[in-house]
Amino acid sequence: MRNIIPDQIEGYFEKSSLIRKMFEVGISMKKQFGAENIYDFSLGNPDVPPPKEVGESLAKQAEEVSQPLSMGYMPNAGLPAVREMLAEDLSEEQKVELSPDNIIVSCGAAGAINSFLRAAVEPDEEVICPIPFFGEYFFYVENFGAKLKPVQSKENFKLDIDAIEATITEKTRAIIINSPNNPSGQIISEEEIIALSAVLTKKSEEYDRPIYLISDEPYRFLIFENAHVPPILPHYEFSLVIGSYSKSLSLAGARIGYIATNPNMREVAKLTAAITMTTRVLGFVNASIIAQKIILHSKGVGVDVNIYDERRIAMAKVLDEAGIKYQMPKGAFYFFPEVPEGFDDLEFVDLLQKHKILGVPGRAFGAPKFFRLSFCVSAKVIEASGPAFKAVMKEARSTKS
Repeated sequence: MRNIIPDQIEGYFEKSSLIRKMFEVGISMKKQFGAENIYDFSLGNPDVPPPKEVGESLAKQAEEVSQPLSMGYMPNAGLPAVREMLAEDLSEEQKVELSPDNIIVSCGAAGAINSFLRAAVEPDEEVICPIPFFGEYFFYVENFGAKLKPVQSKENFKLDIDAIEATITEKTRAIIINSPNNPSGQIISEEEIIALSAVLTKKSEEYDRPIYLISDEPYRFLIFENAHVPPILPHYEFSLVIGSYSKSLSLAGARIGYIATNPNMREVAKLTAAITMTTRVLGFVNASIIAQKIILHSKGVGVDVNIYDERRIAMAKVLDEAGIKYQMPKGAFYFFPEVPEGFDDLEFVDLLQKHKILGVPGRAFGAPKFFRLSFCVSAKVIEASGPAFKAVMKEARSTKS
Protein backbone atom coordinates (compact mmCIF):
# COMPACT_ATOMS: atom_id res chain seq x y z
CA MET A 1 0.00 0.00 0.00
CA ARG A 2 1.32 3.47 -0.86
CA ASN A 3 2.26 5.89 1.88
CA ILE A 4 -0.70 7.42 3.61
CA ILE A 5 1.11 10.76 4.03
CA PRO A 6 3.31 12.76 1.61
CA ASP A 7 7.07 12.15 1.58
CA GLN A 8 7.64 15.76 2.66
CA ILE A 9 5.68 15.27 5.88
CA GLU A 10 7.34 11.89 6.42
CA GLY A 11 10.67 13.70 6.21
CA TYR A 12 9.50 16.26 8.74
CA PHE A 13 9.30 13.50 11.34
CA GLU A 14 13.05 13.00 11.02
CA LYS A 15 14.02 16.67 11.20
CA SER A 16 11.21 17.54 13.58
CA SER A 17 11.98 20.08 16.24
CA LEU A 18 14.90 19.01 18.43
CA ILE A 19 13.43 21.36 21.02
CA ARG A 20 10.28 19.28 21.32
CA LYS A 21 12.32 16.07 21.26
CA MET A 22 14.30 17.21 24.29
CA PHE A 23 11.05 18.21 25.99
CA GLU A 24 9.81 14.62 25.55
CA VAL A 25 13.12 13.27 26.86
CA GLY A 26 12.66 15.50 29.88
CA ILE A 27 9.23 14.06 30.65
CA SER A 28 10.67 10.54 30.53
CA MET A 29 13.68 11.39 32.72
CA LYS A 30 11.53 13.17 35.30
CA LYS A 31 9.39 10.04 35.64
CA GLN A 32 12.50 7.89 36.00
CA PHE A 33 14.60 10.03 38.34
CA GLY A 34 12.10 12.50 39.84
CA ALA A 35 11.46 16.02 38.56
CA GLU A 36 13.53 17.57 41.36
CA ASN A 37 16.61 15.72 40.08
CA ILE A 38 16.41 16.92 36.45
CA TYR A 39 17.67 20.32 35.30
CA ASP A 40 15.41 20.99 32.34
CA PHE A 41 16.52 23.99 30.26
CA SER A 42 15.08 22.65 27.01
CA LEU A 43 11.83 24.46 26.31
CA GLY A 44 11.05 28.18 26.21
CA ASN A 45 7.75 27.69 28.00
CA PRO A 46 7.18 30.80 30.17
CA ASP A 47 6.56 29.64 33.73
CA VAL A 48 6.07 33.05 35.38
CA PRO A 49 2.33 33.27 36.20
CA PRO A 50 0.26 35.67 34.08
CA PRO A 51 -0.58 39.08 35.59
CA LYS A 52 -3.74 39.26 37.67
CA GLU A 53 -5.52 41.10 34.86
CA VAL A 54 -5.60 37.86 32.85
CA GLY A 55 -7.63 36.14 35.57
CA GLU A 56 -9.86 39.19 35.94
CA SER A 57 -10.65 39.09 32.22
CA LEU A 58 -11.48 35.40 32.31
CA ALA A 59 -13.79 35.90 35.29
CA LYS A 60 -15.53 38.78 33.53
CA GLN A 61 -15.92 36.77 30.34
CA ALA A 62 -17.42 33.88 32.32
CA GLU A 63 -20.07 36.27 33.66
CA GLU A 64 -20.84 37.61 30.18
CA VAL A 65 -20.86 34.32 28.29
CA SER A 66 -24.66 34.04 28.36
CA GLN A 67 -25.03 37.23 26.36
CA PRO A 68 -25.88 36.81 22.65
CA LEU A 69 -22.79 36.54 20.40
CA SER A 70 -20.39 36.95 23.31
CA MET A 71 -18.33 34.16 21.74
CA GLY A 72 -19.50 34.70 18.16
CA TYR A 73 -17.83 35.44 14.85
CA MET A 74 -15.98 38.69 14.32
CA PRO A 75 -14.06 40.34 11.45
CA ASN A 76 -11.23 38.03 10.38
CA ALA A 77 -8.67 40.72 11.25
CA GLY A 78 -9.84 40.82 14.87
CA LEU A 79 -12.05 42.77 17.25
CA PRO A 80 -12.07 46.48 16.32
CA ALA A 81 -11.25 47.54 19.88
CA VAL A 82 -8.21 45.23 19.97
CA ARG A 83 -6.94 46.54 16.63
CA GLU A 84 -7.34 50.11 17.87
CA MET A 85 -5.38 49.29 21.02
CA LEU A 86 -2.60 47.62 19.06
CA ALA A 87 -2.41 50.47 16.56
CA GLU A 88 -2.01 52.94 19.42
CA ASP A 89 0.67 50.89 21.18
CA LEU A 90 2.61 50.06 18.02
CA SER A 91 2.53 53.67 16.79
CA GLU A 92 4.46 54.66 19.90
CA GLU A 93 6.78 51.65 19.73
CA GLN A 94 7.55 51.88 16.00
CA LYS A 95 7.66 55.69 15.72
CA VAL A 96 5.18 55.74 12.84
CA GLU A 97 1.44 56.43 12.86
CA LEU A 98 -0.48 53.18 12.42
CA SER A 99 -4.22 52.86 12.10
CA PRO A 100 -6.36 49.83 12.99
CA ASP A 101 -6.41 49.11 9.25
CA ASN A 102 -2.71 48.20 9.51
CA ILE A 103 -3.34 45.54 12.16
CA ILE A 104 -4.36 41.89 11.86
CA VAL A 105 -4.78 39.99 15.12
CA SER A 106 -3.33 36.51 14.71
CA CYS A 107 -3.16 33.05 16.24
CA GLY A 108 0.21 33.75 17.78
CA ALA A 109 3.34 34.92 15.98
CA ALA A 110 3.45 31.57 14.13
CA GLY A 111 -0.03 32.17 12.74
CA ALA A 112 0.97 35.66 11.67
CA ILE A 113 4.08 34.44 9.83
CA ASN A 114 2.14 31.71 8.03
CA SER A 115 -0.64 34.10 7.04
CA PHE A 116 1.90 36.56 5.65
CA LEU A 117 3.82 33.89 3.73
CA ARG A 118 0.63 32.58 2.15
CA ALA A 119 -0.34 36.11 1.15
CA ALA A 120 3.00 37.23 -0.28
CA VAL A 121 5.23 34.29 -1.23
CA GLU A 122 4.86 32.00 -4.23
CA PRO A 123 6.21 28.46 -4.75
CA ASP A 124 9.95 28.28 -5.54
CA GLU A 125 10.58 31.76 -4.18
CA GLU A 126 13.08 32.23 -1.37
CA VAL A 127 13.00 33.60 2.16
CA ILE A 128 16.28 34.58 3.83
CA CYS A 129 17.00 34.51 7.56
CA PRO A 130 20.22 35.11 9.51
CA ILE A 131 21.75 32.31 11.58
CA PRO A 132 20.92 31.45 14.34
CA PHE A 133 17.18 31.30 13.73
CA PHE A 134 14.02 29.74 15.12
CA GLY A 135 13.99 26.31 13.49
CA GLU A 136 10.26 26.28 12.73
CA TYR A 137 10.89 28.89 10.02
CA PHE A 138 11.89 26.00 7.76
CA PHE A 139 8.46 24.42 8.08
CA TYR A 140 6.56 27.68 7.78
CA VAL A 141 8.30 28.62 4.53
CA GLU A 142 8.03 25.14 3.03
CA ASN A 143 4.29 25.11 3.81
CA PHE A 144 3.84 27.22 0.70
CA GLY A 145 6.42 25.64 -1.58
CA ALA A 146 9.09 28.27 -0.94
CA LYS A 147 12.67 27.75 0.29
CA LEU A 148 14.38 29.06 3.41
CA LYS A 149 17.91 30.38 2.79
CA PRO A 150 19.80 30.75 6.11
CA VAL A 151 22.78 33.14 6.06
CA GLN A 152 25.65 32.83 8.51
CA SER A 153 26.02 35.78 10.88
CA LYS A 154 29.27 37.16 12.24
CA GLU A 155 31.01 35.57 15.21
CA ASN A 156 29.30 37.90 17.67
CA PHE A 157 25.86 37.17 16.14
CA LYS A 158 25.85 40.51 14.31
CA LEU A 159 24.18 40.53 10.90
CA ASP A 160 26.56 39.93 8.02
CA ILE A 161 25.03 42.48 5.67
CA ASP A 162 27.42 41.64 2.82
CA ALA A 163 26.57 37.94 3.06
CA ILE A 164 22.85 38.71 3.07
CA GLU A 165 23.22 40.91 0.00
CA ALA A 166 25.17 38.18 -1.80
CA THR A 167 22.36 35.69 -1.06
CA ILE A 168 19.59 37.87 -2.52
CA THR A 169 18.45 36.85 -6.00
CA GLU A 170 15.46 37.59 -8.20
CA LYS A 171 13.71 34.76 -6.32
CA THR A 172 14.11 36.42 -2.93
CA ARG A 173 10.73 37.51 -1.61
CA ALA A 174 11.34 38.19 2.08
CA ILE A 175 13.83 38.29 4.94
CA ILE A 176 12.84 37.25 8.46
CA ILE A 177 14.75 38.68 11.39
CA ASN A 178 14.13 37.85 15.04
CA SER A 179 15.14 40.34 17.74
CA PRO A 180 15.67 39.77 20.64
CA ASN A 181 16.82 36.54 19.11
CA ASN A 182 15.81 33.00 19.93
CA PRO A 183 18.26 31.34 20.64
CA SER A 184 21.12 33.84 21.14
CA GLY A 185 19.36 36.51 23.20
CA GLN A 186 21.08 39.20 21.11
CA ILE A 187 19.42 42.34 19.74
CA ILE A 188 19.80 43.66 16.21
CA SER A 189 21.06 47.26 16.42
CA GLU A 190 19.59 50.26 14.66
CA GLU A 191 22.80 50.57 12.61
CA GLU A 192 22.31 47.02 11.35
CA ILE A 193 18.66 47.72 10.52
CA ILE A 194 19.61 50.83 8.56
CA ALA A 195 22.31 48.97 6.64
CA LEU A 196 19.99 46.04 5.88
CA SER A 197 17.23 48.42 4.79
CA ALA A 198 19.57 50.13 2.35
CA VAL A 199 20.44 46.78 0.76
CA LEU A 200 16.79 45.75 0.53
CA THR A 201 15.79 49.08 -1.00
CA LYS A 202 18.50 48.72 -3.64
CA LYS A 203 17.63 45.11 -4.43
CA SER A 204 13.88 45.77 -4.55
CA GLU A 205 14.50 48.48 -7.12
CA GLU A 206 16.93 46.26 -9.05
CA TYR A 207 14.40 43.44 -9.36
CA ASP A 208 11.38 45.78 -9.63
CA ARG A 209 9.48 43.94 -6.89
CA PRO A 210 9.39 44.36 -3.13
CA ILE A 211 11.56 42.23 -0.87
CA TYR A 212 9.70 42.22 2.43
CA LEU A 213 11.42 42.61 5.79
CA ILE A 214 9.60 40.69 8.53
CA SER A 215 10.60 41.48 12.10
CA ASP A 216 9.52 38.65 14.41
CA GLU A 217 9.42 40.20 17.89
CA PRO A 218 7.74 38.04 20.55
CA TYR A 219 10.55 38.91 23.00
CA ARG A 220 10.60 42.66 22.43
CA PHE A 221 9.40 43.33 25.99
CA LEU A 222 12.03 41.08 27.58
CA ILE A 223 15.26 43.10 27.59
CA PHE A 224 17.94 43.63 30.21
CA GLU A 225 20.35 46.33 31.36
CA ASN A 226 18.45 49.11 29.57
CA ALA A 227 18.98 47.50 26.17
CA HIS A 228 17.05 48.99 23.25
CA VAL A 229 15.15 47.19 20.51
CA PRO A 230 15.02 49.64 17.58
CA PRO A 231 11.89 50.16 15.50
CA ILE A 232 11.75 48.65 12.04
CA LEU A 233 8.96 50.47 10.21
CA PRO A 234 10.62 53.93 9.91
CA HIS A 235 13.64 52.50 8.11
CA TYR A 236 12.20 50.39 5.29
CA GLU A 237 9.06 50.77 3.22
CA PHE A 238 8.26 47.08 2.71
CA SER A 239 8.51 46.10 6.37
CA LEU A 240 6.13 44.38 8.77
CA VAL A 241 6.25 43.71 12.50
CA ILE A 242 5.01 40.51 14.10
CA GLY A 243 4.54 40.02 17.82
CA SER A 244 2.70 37.95 20.36
CA TYR A 245 1.63 37.85 24.00
CA SER A 246 2.93 34.32 24.58
CA LYS A 247 5.80 35.52 26.74
CA SER A 248 4.83 39.03 27.85
CA LEU A 249 1.61 37.80 29.47
CA SER A 250 2.60 34.12 29.81
CA LEU A 251 -0.11 33.15 27.33
CA ALA A 252 1.84 30.73 25.14
CA GLY A 253 -1.04 28.26 24.96
CA ALA A 254 -3.64 30.92 24.20
CA ARG A 255 -2.11 31.60 20.74
CA ILE A 256 -2.59 35.33 20.47
CA GLY A 257 -0.43 37.72 18.45
CA TYR A 258 -0.54 40.28 15.66
CA ILE A 259 0.97 41.50 12.42
CA ALA A 260 1.38 45.19 11.62
CA THR A 261 1.91 46.40 8.06
CA ASN A 262 3.90 49.54 7.35
CA PRO A 263 1.47 52.43 6.68
CA ASN A 264 4.08 54.01 4.38
CA MET A 265 4.19 50.95 2.11
CA ARG A 266 2.90 51.24 -1.45
CA GLU A 267 -0.38 49.35 -1.85
CA VAL A 268 -0.34 48.52 1.85
CA ALA A 269 -4.13 48.13 1.87
CA LYS A 270 -3.86 45.35 -0.70
CA LEU A 271 -1.24 43.46 1.34
CA THR A 272 -3.21 43.88 4.57
CA ALA A 273 -6.37 42.63 2.85
CA ALA A 274 -4.43 39.65 1.50
CA ILE A 275 -3.16 38.70 4.97
CA THR A 276 -6.67 39.07 6.36
CA MET A 277 -7.90 36.74 3.60
CA THR A 278 -5.21 34.13 4.24
CA THR A 279 -5.93 34.24 7.97
CA ARG A 280 -9.35 32.97 6.99
CA VAL A 281 -8.52 30.48 4.25
CA LEU A 282 -5.71 28.83 6.25
CA GLY A 283 -8.34 27.89 8.80
CA PHE A 284 -7.39 30.30 11.57
CA VAL A 285 -10.56 32.31 10.72
CA ASN A 286 -9.75 34.72 13.53
CA ALA A 287 -7.67 34.75 16.69
CA SER A 288 -9.38 33.44 19.80
CA ILE A 289 -12.01 35.88 21.04
CA ILE A 290 -11.20 34.86 24.62
CA ALA A 291 -7.53 35.71 24.16
CA GLN A 292 -8.35 38.97 22.38
CA LYS A 293 -10.50 40.09 25.30
CA ILE A 294 -7.71 39.12 27.70
CA ILE A 295 -5.12 41.35 26.00
CA LEU A 296 -7.63 44.19 25.75
CA HIS A 297 -8.21 44.02 29.51
CA SER A 298 -4.45 43.67 30.14
CA LYS A 299 -3.28 46.73 28.24
CA GLY A 300 -0.11 48.18 29.69
CA VAL A 301 0.72 45.27 31.99
CA GLY A 302 3.07 42.31 31.72
CA VAL A 303 5.00 39.73 33.65
CA ASP A 304 7.79 40.86 35.95
CA VAL A 305 10.96 41.08 33.81
CA ASN A 306 13.06 41.23 36.98
CA ILE A 307 12.28 37.57 37.63
CA TYR A 308 13.88 36.61 34.32
CA ASP A 309 16.82 38.93 34.92
CA GLU A 310 17.50 37.27 38.28
CA ARG A 311 17.59 33.92 36.49
CA ARG A 312 19.84 35.28 33.74
CA ILE A 313 22.38 36.40 36.31
CA ALA A 314 22.17 33.07 38.13
CA MET A 315 22.71 31.13 34.89
CA ALA A 316 25.69 33.30 33.94
CA LYS A 317 27.30 32.53 37.30
CA VAL A 318 26.74 28.78 36.85
CA LEU A 319 28.26 28.82 33.36
CA ASP A 320 31.19 30.98 34.47
CA GLU A 321 32.04 28.66 37.32
CA ALA A 322 31.82 25.63 35.01
CA GLY A 323 34.09 27.26 32.42
CA ILE A 324 31.51 27.35 29.62
CA LYS A 325 31.89 30.16 27.09
CA TYR A 326 28.88 32.28 26.11
CA GLN A 327 27.77 35.74 25.05
CA MET A 328 25.58 37.40 27.68
CA PRO A 329 21.99 37.63 26.40
CA LYS A 330 20.57 41.15 26.12
CA GLY A 331 17.00 39.93 25.78
CA ALA A 332 14.69 36.88 25.66
CA PHE A 333 15.21 34.00 28.10
CA TYR A 334 17.94 31.92 26.49
CA PHE A 335 21.69 31.38 26.68
CA PHE A 336 23.44 30.08 23.56
CA PRO A 337 26.83 28.89 24.81
CA GLU A 338 29.63 27.42 22.73
CA VAL A 339 30.09 23.68 22.56
CA PRO A 340 33.50 22.75 24.09
CA GLU A 341 36.32 22.05 21.67
CA GLY A 342 36.32 18.50 20.35
CA PHE A 343 32.56 17.99 20.63
CA ASP A 344 29.71 18.53 18.23
CA ASP A 345 26.42 19.81 19.60
CA LEU A 346 24.69 16.41 19.64
CA GLU A 347 27.56 14.78 21.53
CA PHE A 348 27.68 17.55 24.09
CA VAL A 349 23.93 17.59 24.65
CA ASP A 350 24.12 13.83 25.22
CA LEU A 351 26.85 14.45 27.79
CA LEU A 352 24.66 17.05 29.50
CA GLN A 353 21.81 14.55 29.55
CA LYS A 354 24.06 11.98 31.20
CA HIS A 355 24.39 14.47 34.06
CA LYS A 356 20.62 15.08 34.07
CA ILE A 357 20.82 18.47 32.30
CA LEU A 358 18.56 19.08 29.32
CA GLY A 359 19.54 21.55 26.60
CA VAL A 360 18.93 21.81 22.86
CA PRO A 361 21.56 21.17 20.15
CA GLY A 362 22.51 24.30 18.26
CA ARG A 363 21.83 22.67 14.88
CA ALA A 364 18.13 23.13 15.66
CA PHE A 365 18.88 26.81 15.05
CA GLY A 366 21.36 26.38 12.20
CA ALA A 367 24.40 26.68 14.51
CA PRO A 368 25.92 23.30 15.45
CA LYS A 369 28.85 24.85 17.35
CA PHE A 370 26.44 25.96 20.08
CA PHE A 371 23.70 24.67 22.38
CA ARG A 372 20.70 26.43 23.88
CA LEU A 373 19.64 26.72 27.50
CA SER A 374 16.29 28.26 28.44
CA PHE A 375 16.00 29.89 31.84
CA CYS A 376 12.25 29.30 32.16
CA VAL A 377 12.90 27.67 35.53
CA SER A 378 13.38 29.08 38.99
CA ALA A 379 16.66 30.65 40.09
CA LYS A 380 16.80 27.94 42.77
CA VAL A 381 16.87 25.21 40.11
CA ILE A 382 19.50 27.09 38.09
CA GLU A 383 21.74 27.47 41.14
CA ALA A 384 21.28 23.79 42.04
CA SER A 385 22.48 22.76 38.58
CA GLY A 386 25.95 24.23 39.19
CA PRO A 387 27.65 21.00 40.37
CA ALA A 388 26.20 19.08 37.41
CA PHE A 389 27.57 21.60 34.90
CA LYS A 390 30.99 21.42 36.57
CA ALA A 391 30.90 17.63 36.35
CA VAL A 392 29.98 17.84 32.67
CA MET A 393 32.93 20.07 31.87
CA LYS A 394 35.32 17.93 33.94
CA GLU A 395 34.27 14.87 31.94
CA ALA A 396 34.41 16.81 28.67
CA ARG A 397 38.01 17.88 29.33
CA SER A 398 39.11 14.37 30.32
CA THR A 399 37.33 12.77 27.34
CA LYS A 400 38.84 15.06 24.70
CA SER A 401 42.26 15.66 26.28
